[in-house]
Amino acid sequence: MIKKGIILAGGHGTRMSPLTKAVNKQLLPIYDKPLIYYPLSILMLAGIKEVLIIVNKGQLNQFKKILNHGKRFGIKINYAEQQTPKGLPDAFILGERFIGKDNIALILGDNFFYGQSLTKKLKSCVKIKSGCKIVLHPVNKPELYGVAILNKKNKIISLNEKPKNSKSNLAVTGLYFFDNKVINYSKSLKPSKRNELEIIDLLNKYRREKKLSAEFLGRGGAWLDTGSIDDFYNTSAFVSSLENRQGLKIACLEEIALKYSWIGKKQIQEAINFYGKCIYSDYLKKLIK
Repeated sequence: MIKKGIILAGGHGTRMSPLTKAVNKQLLPIYDKPLIYYPLSILMLAGIKEVLIIVNKGQLNQFKKILNHGKRFGIKINYAEQQTPKGLPDAFILGERFIGKDNIALILGDNFFYGQSLTKKLKSCVKIKSGCKIVLHPVNKPELYGVAILNKKNKIISLNEKPKNSKSNLAVTGLYFFDNKVINYSKSLKPSKRNELEIIDLLNKYRREKKLSAEFLGRGGAWLDTGSIDDFYNTSAFVSSLENRQGLKIACLEEIALKYSWIGKKQIQEAINFYGKCIYSDYLKKLIK
């Protein structure tokens, strides 16, 4: 059972410059919440209460100002600073002490997931005892993503990074579940031509050991990568539309914590005081009426 998770929230966010010159992308708003709330909500929905957030050097206090150490959500948040982006697998090297001897989940800080049966799928994924499980989702332009090719039994037979002519449209999303071998596997990787450790190389190590499996978001699910300006605002519009139509909030961290009995009504009231007079606080008030 995976009880720990890492959110990789570093990087320069160059595709969203000049917005990201002063503020970390994960602190920019997706509708009425900072982007970082969405990947954190995914880990919390999976039942993960110990989280390591990896941030750029010098940006630690910005994250602590909004999240602190997680007490408001009934969880424990740790932080690590990344000097320079060195690729996704570097998260496991930086987080070695945090991971210890446990298995680990990793989610990219700019990824958004939504789906009716998402919580059920997440709780299935964290039960992994050995190997690695990745989450796949069909996309229109597979040439922009890492793509998995499966056989008739839904076994992953190959992984390709941004293929020009792909036989598959199943993109590898930014959500991964690993056993403890991921630390040593990551340390053994050699930097690519762009001088980074590549997640595809790490996944291929598991694939060659026949220890790589897949979970699928399904047709009703949504996965959005908020890496570009257009994608960022499309995601914000998506959240705005759903929340205003349903009257329910996506990625309300206090609501998830209350549902799992990690916090009580007292902590919800403290959160209302923390946020002040706003739409988010109005929603929290409804939870404790």
